[in-house]
Amino acid sequence: MPSRKSRMIGCLLGGAIGDAMGYPVEFMRYTDIARQFGGAGVRDLSNGNLISDDTQMTLFTAEGLLSSHRTGKSPVKSVYRSYLRWYYTQSKVKMPGAKYEGGLLKEAKLFALRAPGSTCLSSLSSGKMGTISDPINHSRGCGGVMRVAPCAVFPNAFDLGCRVAAITHGHPGGYISAGAFSALLQKLYYGQSLPDALADLIRELSDIEDAQSTQDALQKAADLAQEGRPCAPTVKELGEGWVGEEALAIAVYSALSFPTDFAQAVRLSVNHDGDSDSTGAICGNIMGMLLGAGAIPVEWRDGVELCNLIRAYAVRLSTIPQEP
Repeated sequence: MPSRKSRMIGCLLGGAIGDAMGYPVEFMRYTDIARQFGGAGVRDLSNGNLISDDTQMTLFTAEGLLSSHRTGKSPVKSVYRSYLRWYYTQSKVKMPGAKYEGGLLKEAKLFALRAPGSTCLSSLSSGKMGTISDPINHSRGCGGVMRVAPCAVFPNAFDLGCRVAAITHGHPGGYISAGAFSALLQKLYYGQSLPDALADLIRELSDIEDAQSTQDALQKAADLAQEGRPCAPTVKELGEGWVGEEALAIAVYSALSFPTDFAQAVRLSVNHDGDSDSTGAICGNIMGMLLGAGAIPVEWRDGVELCNLIRAYAVRLSTIPQEP
């Protein structure tokens, strides 16, 4: 069984790999992917192994949470301040309330523009921190769920994931899917199997207000995985991944379809009509947390952009001592 350290390294590196694999085809239809990459679609890293805004924001989530753990300040407010720092890397605009030196801002590659999400940018440019009780918008996009993996090692991961996503995404589908993802990863982090963790999560969502769409999407993913036939047309039955519930469901379906094979799961998660980098990132997070870093092909693990930085933040997260 992988150690928690190995799981967390696998989770963050796996997410970066799925992100990098899906990033070159994010806005392509599957027919065009197959035409460009061959009938099996994307099979390997390409485009310089570059990560997108998904992994950038995941790192800034980790930075904020680690800062909160160190200082004792509010984790959500700490993450918000860290997101303002990410916003600065994309816009060169300094918003009040954040410090603009040190930490991740020392990494020049994080200033690269990698198709940053318009909802995240517009929310952070407003000068207001969105909350569940005072939503900043009505977006249910997947820009909340794709960045919350670091929440998995903190207590009350579901609540934390929801509140971190609600900073920028105010629709319940946008933040409850993020809470569900954080909770699922936490169950895997502490050693549950994927089917057991998912079944528990689906049951738990029954008691959560406004969680029906996320619960239904996850149940459909589980049902389709039971049927077999993992392929792009089946993925299409779950949607295209542009909204939170769909992105999570596609990633979960891909992981359930190849629960012992990191590479095959991630490949399935990126070869479809929709938001390939986000579904790839979420699936990579799940598979890395489930199987540990050792299950990731070495050439991907050591070749994805910023792999050493990502690994360092994962190690720091793995030292958080709290139980769920």
